[in-house]
Amino acid sequence: MVFENQGSYESQAAAIKAIAPKIGCCRDTLRRWVQQEEADTGQRDGVTSEERAKIKELEREVRERRQDNEILKKASAYFAPALTHASMCCRATGRRSTAH
Repeated sequence: MVFENQGSYESQAAAIKAIAPKIGCCRDTLRRWVQQEEADTGQRDGVTSEERAKIKELEREVRERRQDNEILKKASAYFAPALTHASMCCRATGRRSTAH
């Protein structure tokens, strides 16, 4: 609506101020929507909605990988003493590791 009726107002800000109450939202919300649409269509610099969604997905994946790494660190710390003990027992008897 803002883009369609912008010519009827002296500025985009005036159009936003007039249209926001008609659609039941505050001016700042409508202004952000307009700015996002301008970014999505290349009329304004900024992150597009598609890029924002991709960033959010990548951040979620990073969070999951960090959790996975933390679990693996804890598991390796838990099992390391047992593996070290088994390796030392094999060396003491002259046998190779059971893993071979």
